Amino acid sequence: MLTVRRLDIADARKLIAGARERADAIGVPMCIAITDESGGLVAFERMDGGKVTSSIIAIDKAFTAGGARKATHEYGAASQPGAPAYGIASAINGRLMVVGGGLPVIVDGECVGGIGVSSGTPDQDREVAQAGIDAFLSGLT
Repeated sequence: MLTVRRLDIADARKLIAGARERADAIGVPMCIAITDESGGLVAFERMDGGKVTSSIIAIDKAFTAGGARKATHEYGAASQPGAPAYGIASAINGRLMVVGGGLPVIVDGECVGGIGVSSGTPDQDREVAQAGIDAFLSGLT
């Protein structure tokens, strides 16, 4: 039998609040998704002005980061022609994201979920996702 640690809705709200605060600070309304460690959606928020088309992208970034336990920008680098994971972006019916903005949420060395952010540039999305994680982790200590 396995014992699994995963994010709950209270954790997801903390992640979203931290991400939203950074998105407000940089002036880019975002779509923010939180998944559990298996990539199952726990919570989602589209800030006022967040791109409608970014909703699914944010969810898929969180799905990738949580389920694969790997940052989406790392898949981006590994999926270029000649790289070891070339073509992986077409995996899982195209749900596997290779654009920055999806990060695994790691607690005590264990992946407990994922956060995906979309509507800005990949660097902005990644910055906002990291801010969500930082806010969440600061509440654990």
